[in-house]
Amino acid sequence: MPSDLSYWIISAPLKDGDPSLMLEDVRQRLPGVVVGGWEIPELKAGTLSSLLTLSDTLPKTDSTFTTTVSKTLDTIRTLLNDPSQLSQHARVNDRPAEEFVIPSAAGGAGYWRWDRGRWGEGRKVGEVLEDLAREMSSIDAQQKQRTGDYNLIKGQLTNLQRKRVGNLSQRSLVDVVKKGDLVEDSEFMETLLVAVPKNLQKDWANKYERLTGMVVPRSTQKLAEDDEFVLQTVTVFKKVRDEFVHKARENKFIVRDFKWDDSALEKQQKDIAELASQEKELWAELLKLSRINFSEAYQILAHLKTIRLFVESVLRYGLPADYAGIVVRPDPKTAEKTLRTLSGKFNYLASASRGPATRRGKTGGATAGGDEVGGEWAGVMEAEYFDFVLFELPKVLV
Repeated sequence: MPSDLSYWIISAPLKDGDPSLMLEDVRQRLPGVVVGGWEIPELKAGTLSSLLTLSDTLPKTDSTFTTTVSKTLDTIRTLLNDPSQLSQHARVNDRPAEEFVIPSAAGGAGYWRWDRGRWGEGRKVGEVLEDLAREMSSIDAQQKQRTGDYNLIKGQLTNLQRKRVGNLSQRSLVDVVKKGDLVEDSEFMETLLVAVPKNLQKDWANKYERLTGMVVPRSTQKLAEDDEFVLQTVTVFKKVRDEFVHKARENKFIVRDFKWDDSALEKQQKDIAELASQEKELWAELLKLSRINFSEAYQILAHLKTIRLFVESVLRYGLPADYAGIVVRPDPKTAEKTLRTLSGKFNYLASASRGPATRRGKTGGATAGGDEVGGEWAGVMEAEYFDFVLFELPKVLV
């Protein structure tokens, strides 16, 4: 059963040479279902051997293309972090994807057209496929590079921000501790900063002077507190520092590593401001690029599906390549009924639909192979065998 989360692109031989007659017939049989025409260009098929080779390699290419489109769409989703805005950005030629697949879908008169200006007409199938793959590879490389750049800066910014908002046992203390809180320029003594769990404050007060020798009496001072910890100071002789840290840890007191730096707070604030500015700039650049790349990649995927229609049709029905295509937007509530109606419409092709390119899976359906694709795109690469040629183009769910 093809997915109701995708458009069904169908090809069948023409009976009377007029694609519009087949389109109207299907529309009449599927009232309430959006149906459009799908142009299949005249391409040079090549030898049977070359077509069989293409039929074997196209599913993997289809999977790769679909993955690129899916990842680009996921990038847009992640950047927006607001599902309500997705429809404004996940567009094809600056219009909803459905209007690209089925132009004027609301009026039911849509007809998808092969882009002759870009991919030509009458060319060899293999040459067109190479051009499509080259363009998609370039898009994928661009996306990976820009996404990597953005994620690197975002990660650095997140790490810096996390240091400012964690609890007192983890966060940066440069904006908590003042220079006067510490013993300065002493050859023998130093001030330690200790994060004491709130439920152990009495233990700290009773124990800290006796955790080791050479602890300055009554030297503890509370500097700050949060929901979990209280930050205390204690002054010890440097020679017992390591022993004090060890004893404190045994009592669940956390001694923080800290060295005073006059410029630390200013540097931290400057680094955060610079990274925030870079992150904002890269976010805008990546969103713009992803919008462009999604539009391009979705169009390339649609043209690849058209090549698959052509190759499979020639293998099943032979030459001349007098085929017509239609595209159906199945309604999830009536998808099974729609498929049965289509199967009944094209059951006269049963004797001709014996293409060598289709490989039956264990359940009797043909398998397209390739990488796994998640989310709403899962299962798109699975292909079942019907008397007519059918491939799926994922819907863009917004």
